[in-house]
Amino acid sequence: MPARNTPDPAPDYHGYDEGYRLPRLVRLYILQCLIGFALSGLFTALLLWFNVAGLGTLVMATQGGFMALFLLFFFNGLVFAGVQFAITIMRMAGDDGNGGGRRDGALASVPGRILAALAQPARMPAQVPVADSDRSADR
Repeated sequence: MPARNTPDPAPDYHGYDEGYRLPRLVRLYILQCLIGFALSGLFTALLLWFNVAGLGTLVMATQGGFMALFLLFFFNGLVFAGVQFAITIMRMAGDDGNGGGRRDGALASVPGRILAALAQPARMPAQVPVADSDRSADR
C-alpha cells in the first residue's frame, strides 16, 4: 500500500496543535505552576534570609526544621501557583462590548439614588392625635 500524503493536522477544538503535544490550556497551567513554585521558593528564601519571626534560626535549630521548611515551600507553592493561574486566566478575557445583564450600570447610579433619597423629605403616615377623653372610654 502506498504511503498516504496527509498534511499536518490543524489545531482542533480541544487545543491540540500537533501530534502528541499537550493541549494549550494544560501547557499554560504547567507553566503557571512552575512560576508559582518559583515565587514560593523566592518567598521562602526571603523569609529565612530576613529571619522573620525567628523562622530562620528555628528551622536551623530544630530537628524537623527542614521538613517544616519543605511544607512551607510546598503549600506556599500551591497557593502562589493557583493565584498565578487565576490571574492569567482572568487577564485572557476580552471585552466583547455587550455589557452586562439587567444590572448594567446599576452601580454607577447608586450615589445618585442615595442623594435623591436624602433630598426628599421622609414620608410618614399622619397620626391623628387622640384626646384624653377618648382613651378613658377604651378602658
